[in-house]
Amino acid sequence: MNFVEELKWRGMIQDMMPGTEEQLNKEMTTAYLGIDPTADSLHIGHLVGVMMLKHLQRSGHKPIALIGGATGMIGDPSMKSQERVLLDEATLRHNQESLKKQLAKFLDFDSDADNAAELVNNYDWMKEFSFLDFIRNVGKMITVNYMMSKDSVKKRLSGEGTNGMSFTEFTYQLLQGYDFVYLNRHKNCKLQMGGSDQWGNITTGTEMIRKMTGGEAYALTCPLITKADGGKFGKTESGNVWLDRRYTTPYKFYQFWLNVSDADAEKYIKIFTDLSQEEIASLIEEQHNAPHLRPLQKRLAQEVTTMVHSNEDYLAAVEASNILFGNATADALKKLDEDTLLAVFEGVPSFDISMDEIKQGVKAVDLLTEKAAVFASKGEMRKLVQGGGLSVNKEKLSTFDQVIDFNNLLDNKYLIIQKGKKNYFLLTAK
Repeated sequence: MNFVEELKWRGMIQDMMPGTEEQLNKEMTTAYLGIDPTADSLHIGHLVGVMMLKHLQRSGHKPIALIGGATGMIGDPSMKSQERVLLDEATLRHNQESLKKQLAKFLDFDSDADNAAELVNNYDWMKEFSFLDFIRNVGKMITVNYMMSKDSVKKRLSGEGTNGMSFTEFTYQLLQGYDFVYLNRHKNCKLQMGGSDQWGNITTGTEMIRKMTGGEAYALTCPLITKADGGKFGKTESGNVWLDRRYTTPYKFYQFWLNVSDADAEKYIKIFTDLSQEEIASLIEEQHNAPHLRPLQKRLAQEVTTMVHSNEDYLAAVEASNILFGNATADALKKLDEDTLLAVFEGVPSFDISMDEIKQGVKAVDLLTEKAAVFASKGEMRKLVQGGGLSVNKEKLSTFDQVIDFNNLLDNKYLIIQKGKKNYFLLTAK
């Protein structure tokens, strides 16, 4: 597989330094990409870079994932209007271990192959570097004029944002540049990759290598991912879409991809999956012929959810989706864990009810009119029950005065009431 050709048709190349493709075609090449360790989980904004590393390894080259422990203590000013919160070492180490587990789903760290992936942390070579040594050996290699010419610096100095730019942040590109020098010397790393906002920092590294060692060094960036409507990719009302199920449930993760627009699905399926060009072309044609069936979104959601979580999580997410939008059974509802149950029914009208009353047993008609205002009147409820239109936990209510007790609760806590086909209510016993 030709790495550059693969990225080109997938729309994953923004800038590439002359000679990069020739180097990749010449021999197995080691390349690295930096990952910010400010959280103990990746979010889907990181996935573009991770997929670049994955395609690199599939193409026979060697990927290095660099955790920016030292640079994470400073904060990259690129395209940021404010200075970052700085992290302590214990937090950084915890985050590093968590990120490696996630990266292992995409990259092969354990094989005996020459191109097995590696994880490094720049804190390990920066922590012993004295300030005097750094400014003498590294700082003198790059002029202030050169550093000031970078877009990331110019934007901050021209007043975008309120606080200007600290000296700490100004030195960031020297630190990132030195990472490339270090990996070039110790790992024979000849290529650095990243998002297009990193071009200035990456080329500082190639300039340092040229001046300090005379070695070969190349740069390649991918476009920053956007949404067709101009909104920010990977953000929802509740914040980032995370890869860790503690922060974003597999169901919500699946729903994110399932609900992207047709235009975005056509772009994202190239970037975030391993599917071949032929398979994607076929899916795009299917989408154009029958957009209402949404084959692109369904396959995108399947591929990414399975890759990040598991096939079981994907199937569970599909089943959970059918609870709201299909003919799911009571058994399907009972199988949901609490987080997924709450995610599925997020936004439906909800009521708190008394756990003590539920334990004693309460007639459905009293529960759904007096204790929780699902119905305006008992007559309205009686009529719906007689017509077979009321369900409790996906089981039709046969009589309007049926007793509901603790045994009816899902997760010992919840009742799902369904009026007609589409109206749901969540009752929580407290």
